[in-house]
Amino acid sequence: MAVKTILSEDMLPTRWYNIVPDMPAGSLKPPLDPATGEPVGPEALAPIFPMSLISQEVSTERFVDIPEEVQEIYKLWRPTPLIRARRLEKVLDTPAKIYFKYEGVSPAGSHKPNTSVPQAYFNREAGIKRIATETGAGQWGSAMALATQMFGMACTVYMVRISYEQKPYRRSMMEVWGAEVLASPTGRTNSGRAVLEKDPESLGSLGIAISEASEDAATHDDTNYSLGSVLNHVLMHQTVVGEECKQQMEIAGDYPDIVIGCIGGGSNYAGLAFPFMRDRLSGEKQVEFLAAEPSACPTVTRGKLTYDFGDALGSTPLFMMHTLGHDFTPPGIHAGGLRYHAMAPLISALVDTGNMSAVAYGQTEIFEAAVTFARAEAIIPAPESSHAIKAAIDEAVRAREAGEGRVILFNLSGHGHFDMSAYDQYLSGKLTDYAYPEEKIKESMAKIPKGTW
Repeated sequence: MAVKTILSEDMLPTRWYNIVPDMPAGSLKPPLDPATGEPVGPEALAPIFPMSLISQEVSTERFVDIPEEVQEIYKLWRPTPLIRARRLEKVLDTPAKIYFKYEGVSPAGSHKPNTSVPQAYFNREAGIKRIATETGAGQWGSAMALATQMFGMACTVYMVRISYEQKPYRRSMMEVWGAEVLASPTGRTNSGRAVLEKDPESLGSLGIAISEASEDAATHDDTNYSLGSVLNHVLMHQTVVGEECKQQMEIAGDYPDIVIGCIGGGSNYAGLAFPFMRDRLSGEKQVEFLAAEPSACPTVTRGKLTYDFGDALGSTPLFMMHTLGHDFTPPGIHAGGLRYHAMAPLISALVDTGNMSAVAYGQTEIFEAAVTFARAEAIIPAPESSHAIKAAIDEAVRAREAGEGRVILFNLSGHGHFDMSAYDQYLSGKLTDYAYPEEKIKESMAKIPKGTW
């Protein structure tokens, strides 16, 4: 069956799935006020988020209705294809079936519009005129620029400096859609100036860019902040991916033995995985979950589950999550969207309770996997998504060696059309690996807030 042709509009979900009420008992800890150590309420987020999104962030409802106006915009590219990677299976000579959900067909080329569109919608409904946000590799900034353009809003994007320099066409895409794009750290905010004072040559990080964008929002009445990953409501918006995929897998007559995705903050993987995780948590299915991250920013595989700030300058509440320390600045790897010091609390809790595992890869091996995939399936993947491809290939090889007909599902969260300079470096043998030194991780981890919690 040509699974990729199963694309009826009837598959588009009308509700987002909220995993919170299905999480293992006691696995989620409340965000804390760093000054008092006491749990913070919704009011702590009010200066930078509209109340509609805050309500979603703290919701305990299993399903949340998707507004009709958001559904209509989703229909520009959704449902996205589920594809059986038969040519890759043949190359690997594996008895496993490999499926991938392809999110690169969105106008921005990634999964990110699944949440940028509803976030822009709810902000517009609240009377907000401008969105301030950050971006790593540029996928999130592109998605928010697109969404704000659709709703007649202004957009300011603080783009991590190394990606600003490596990915100029991502910047161009944002500017075509009307966004102002700044290389972070900037001299525009107190947060940026503080970083530049310590390190004038700073490559930037998502944590730093978050500090700048949230400060921008907090200091302008007509502006709110928007985050592309990590928070509960962001991960919930992404579940349109998994809800669609479950329908498509059913039509194909298969169900995954393992669900794979790359992780930076956790949104694309949560979007695919959480609807399947619902089946595991209910005891209905014994599906496995594997998250893939870069060895240069090993948040889950080498980080610590503890309370930490979500940004580099310590201006957010404290969240219980896997972290490398909020001032951790990873090297300038090409998977810029995975260069974040911490992991979504929901993903962290699932790893901690044994419902999900993680693996880390160097960038040369993920580009090797990306080229193998591109030559078999004709799609050039984003460096971020290539971590998931590497994990899927490894699983398929293990299935071959064990003679097992496993069903492997992964999220191909975006295309790599703006990452060709990275492919050039790989193909010319100039790409290098970087495993973050243990002493550097310890140095950053030592700065995690200490308290009685």
